[in-house]
Amino acid sequence: MPISHPSPGTSAASDIDGRYAWTRLFISTVLATIGGAGMWAVVVVLPSVQAEFGVDRADASLPYTMTMLGFALGNVVIGRSIDRLGFVLPALIGALMLGAGFILAALAGSITQFSIVQGLLIGIGSSATFGPLIADISHWFVKRRGIAVATAASGNYLAGALWPVAMPPFILSEGWRTTYIGIGVICLVTMLPLLLMLRRKLPRELLAGGAGAKAILTQPIGVSPGLLQAMLVVAGLGCCVAMSMPQVHIVAYCMDLGYGVARGAEMLSVMLAAGVVSRLASGFLADRIGGIKTLLLGSVLQCLALFFYIPFDGLASLYIVSLVFGLSQGGIVPCYAIIVREYMPASEAGRRVGTVVMATILGMALGGWMSGWIYDLTGSYAMAFLNGIAWNLLNIAVMVFLLLRSNKASRVRFGRPAEQA
Repeated sequence: MPISHPSPGTSAASDIDGRYAWTRLFISTVLATIGGAGMWAVVVVLPSVQAEFGVDRADASLPYTMTMLGFALGNVVIGRSIDRLGFVLPALIGALMLGAGFILAALAGSITQFSIVQGLLIGIGSSATFGPLIADISHWFVKRRGIAVATAASGNYLAGALWPVAMPPFILSEGWRTTYIGIGVICLVTMLPLLLMLRRKLPRELLAGGAGAKAILTQPIGVSPGLLQAMLVVAGLGCCVAMSMPQVHIVAYCMDLGYGVARGAEMLSVMLAAGVVSRLASGFLADRIGGIKTLLLGSVLQCLALFFYIPFDGLASLYIVSLVFGLSQGGIVPCYAIIVREYMPASEAGRRVGTVVMATILGMALGGWMSGWIYDLTGSYAMAFLNGIAWNLLNIAVMVFLLLRSNKASRVRFGRPAEQA
């Protein structure tokens, strides 16, 4: 039988887990690190924006909430698009929206205008470098899918470790508006060329598990795909309401305690740098014990870490607790994508992962606003931390249920071949 070669711009089965897959993973991680500015920049400028527009903490949190809403919507819309069109074209549109969004946000004359631009342009634009990017990279790996997904997702946390440290000196010397314009230009001149390097596509028969494709098997879990999707949405909402409390408000929290913006930005950077370590470790672990067990472990550790923020508010203590929190929670969100790929068809990865990621981002948006609202009511962040813990317990309950169902389904179907994805 003659050997068929892929057409230009089209990949072959040998590229899965191959050299090109790792090259694509590296480029994707760089893209996620740059595009992740869309999520973290607004956290750093929150005190400056609040002071300039003269609003309270809850209203100052609105731009972040709008960003997360746009980010959530973009994960679903762009996720569905990549199932039909491939990754590059939707991501190019997203990169243009992101760069233009930063420039337009710098021209905003009110908190309302700033919030709208954050949501419609920056939030939606940056979403292409998270859920859709993770779904895309998951197609290129089978044996090392866990670590590949975790590495791609780490770009978002690398962004959180780098941008909050790089921004404060420019905000102090040039102002937040000029800093935003600079970020927009950086996104445009770097992301567009990088995306053009990812034009190679997998043939549809590989995505569908057809002839020539490596075996990609789904595992039994004992619930319908629709119910599994719904439960992952609930779990994602719960874990990220909890996760948002330190991530969104640590800078403002340090301001209240008298430590300043720079110290808060450093704690956020420490938290997210530790999150990168957590994500990579979770990826290795997921390749061995599966996504559900790995996610449950991370959720339990996150809940414990949230408790530590309540009694410890000294400067050194907050650095340590932020490190512990980052090491606890960093691997949680990528595990949702791993679970989707373990239990659902590969051809639906974009929309399935996008929907679950949307829930996690809605959780971040709800939690970010809710924590500011609780602060305005109580004058303290203590109740906000307790609120996060309660939502975290909801996530734990869902994952325990799925673990039990998965174990039961595996025992019932022991010895039977799994259905091909």
